[in-house]
Amino acid sequence: MTGGEGEGEGVRPPTGVAKERAEQYRGTLTPFVVMACLVAAIGGSLFGYDIGISGGVASMDPFLEKFFPVVYRNKNFKSHNNYCKYDNQGLAAFTSSLYLAGLVASLAASPVTRIYGRRASIVCGGISFLVGATLNAAAQNLAMLLLGRIMLGVGIGFGDQAVPLYLSEMAPAHLRGGLNMMFQLATTLGIFSANVINYGTGKIKPWGWRLSLGLAAAPALLMTVGGAFLPETPNSLIEQGRHEAGRRVLERIRGTDDVDAEFQDIVDASELARAVEHPFRNITQRRNRPQLVMAVCMPAFQILTGINAILFYAPVLFQSMGFGGNAALYSSVLTGAVLFSSTFVSIATVDRWGRRALLIGGGIQMIICQVVVAIILGLKFGNDKQLSKEFSVSVVVVICLFVAAFGWSWGPLGWTVPSEIFPLETRSAGQSITVAVNLLFTFAIAQAFLSLLCALKFGIFLFFAGWIIVMTIFVYFFLPETKGVPIEEMIFLWRKHWFWRRIMPPVEAQEDKNQMVQ
Repeated sequence: MTGGEGEGEGVRPPTGVAKERAEQYRGTLTPFVVMACLVAAIGGSLFGYDIGISGGVASMDPFLEKFFPVVYRNKNFKSHNNYCKYDNQGLAAFTSSLYLAGLVASLAASPVTRIYGRRASIVCGGISFLVGATLNAAAQNLAMLLLGRIMLGVGIGFGDQAVPLYLSEMAPAHLRGGLNMMFQLATTLGIFSANVINYGTGKIKPWGWRLSLGLAAAPALLMTVGGAFLPETPNSLIEQGRHEAGRRVLERIRGTDDVDAEFQDIVDASELARAVEHPFRNITQRRNRPQLVMAVCMPAFQILTGINAILFYAPVLFQSMGFGGNAALYSSVLTGAVLFSSTFVSIATVDRWGRRALLIGGGIQMIICQVVVAIILGLKFGNDKQLSKEFSVSVVVVICLFVAAFGWSWGPLGWTVPSEIFPLETRSAGQSITVAVNLLFTFAIAQAFLSLLCALKFGIFLFFAGWIIVMTIFVYFFLPETKGVPIEEMIFLWRKHWFWRRIMPPVEAQEDKNQMVQ
């Protein structure tokens, strides 16, 4: 065991952060932290760009004619069912293959992030995304197209695993929520940019779709080059045993030499982290049960809001409702712009109002919007009915209100909360589980949505509304407020919660368990 900075530990095994020192934390937001977080958050723009680009490309006739001729014929020459014209598993696989690859890659990224640092995973993600964008832009057949999508998935798996951790560890505790949301802000900017680009490239026939897919290389290049110059987080450096380097970075990013309390918390946490050889096994222990539940439920609920279905397939969805091709792309640009701008609401309020208020308020607004859309479509749209102009506008407005609610609640906080609650010894594994669950549900919804839309019709919106009711109740009863709690002292929060304190082992039992580790 290296680093004997622990206070009076003797030969006892490390027990992690033993007391709360939050009030002793010093430092403020420095330009250095802002720049590092901006570069790191570009990883979010890759995720967002792909979410936004897929649906637009999938609605372009030259793309469909080349790779999915059956869908092309259904779209242009048949009108047997407005809800079913895009129902094709091959087309769904074009969108969803990326997320399945990302799921596997996120689990592989965990040891890389833990052993080699957060920065190494960010660079790996950027390189993989560059390769994938190149393959997609040059695709000559479906196999080449899907291989490109898989490489993009590897990039997303590494980027999504490392970036939220990086942001949480670099940010000062009192501003962690806002800075962590740089990731979601970049994601929404990526979605908006993709929608605008699709609107333009849709008019460039027959190769506009290649430009849409190839332009993903631009943020990937920024992430790769920028990642190479990023500083490693102090938590990661200390976890690797490089205490002096870790302290230097901590002093630099906090803008003060008075970092003793925060440094000691990180050292205590890292000593326990190095004693844990199997973080995935350790994460299942009782002391980590609340965090594990959140790592599974938060990303799953984020996707079960139905947001990705709407963002992936916005142009397809609007065309299915009777909008023309340009009108559909224009409507999806509008939803992308609303999502991007609403994220600023969350950034401005999350460290003032807290996580719970935003999640519950956003959930209520989303439930109302989903039910309203279902009622309009149920009454005014069907196999033989098109939406009138007035009702079409109403649907777009209500979908924008839904997207806005997501943008200031579950969008950013679905990533922020899991990234800030894990102790250092299981943080990388916990983030891997979060990303894997997110991508698993993203894959499932992406693969099933077109078939669900065909089968459930307007009921698809009621399906998602039901899930939002469940997740809002879950947050109300089971998620404690994490606002302002230092990342290495989050363990004390669960011991004070009405439910989780029954699950957590007593402090004495936990220390005995730590002595048995390894």
